Amino acid sequence: MSSQTFAKAAQAVIDDFSQASTMYANSLILSIYGDTICPHGGNIWLGSLIKLVEPLGINQRLVRTSVFRLSEKKILKAKQIGRRSYYSLTDKGFRQFSSAAKRIYQGPLQTWDGEWRLVITSLGGLEQEQRETVRKELFWLGFTHITTGVFVHPTIDLATVKQMVDEMQLTEHIVMLQAKTMDDTHIPIANALIKNCFNVQAFEPEYQEFYELFHPVLEAVRATHHNLDPRLCFLMRTLLIHKYRRILLREPELPQGLINEDSWSWRARLLMVELYQTIAKPADEYFTELSETEKGKFACPTSNYYQRFAAVS
Repeated sequence: MSSQTFAKAAQAVIDDFSQASTMYANSLILSIYGDTICPHGGNIWLGSLIKLVEPLGINQRLVRTSVFRLSEKKILKAKQIGRRSYYSLTDKGFRQFSSAAKRIYQGPLQTWDGEWRLVITSLGGLEQEQRETVRKELFWLGFTHITTGVFVHPTIDLATVKQMVDEMQLTEHIVMLQAKTMDDTHIPIANALIKNCFNVQAFEPEYQEFYELFHPVLEAVRATHHNLDPRLCFLMRTLLIHKYRRILLREPELPQGLINEDSWSWRARLLMVELYQTIAKPADEYFTELSETEKGKFACPTSNYYQRFAAVS
């Protein structure tokens, strides 16, 4: 099978994205920052960003509008050098990226201590806007809502939550606890009861759609093996992560032992990992060749970048 088959399958995915009724430019740009720009140094010339997303149907005006809005939200920050603008993540943006990266690239934990992390919010002492922000932040971290003002997560390091709470200056309104059953006989019962609060089935149709969209691309890559177009590899990796994270980061997080391995979510996970790892190298080659940072060429990523999905593959 020739590389033309890969090109045809990839173009179908690109067309699916660019023809969508709603263009998620802000979210796509954040996907590129988290997946590629941040590991390579975190800073990129606006002109390079425009070139990277142009093949996906996002024009210059939309990119400029998106980075402006992300700057207003304190996710991106700009640095002007001469007539050029360079953008990087703020501390808030980097915190959100780091939390999301653990879920995306490390995958579900194969071992689990059986304890549940609880976050209890003082709803009466919070304004409506604050409550909504807390809820969104906790959902972003993989928590699920089990009752009024109470959120639960099986594995998260509560230091991550504390950092978020400190940043929002809500330390007097939020309590973090770690809970376990009184004896081992109650573990299955507790896990079953809490798992019922995680509406994971709601995301199965989206994972199935994701799988069916990218499966032809994976099949073409498997058959081609070489001479993959670096530009298409970058675009595929970008859309792969973008579409996957848009589902994953709305879904409550569960350890692997509580995930049905016949589910579409698990099948989508395995497809995403294999395709990502196969096209990562040519995608990086295209990115570093096309893009510029304020220092010229991009820095080499740390070793952690090359260990993505090691626990899954």
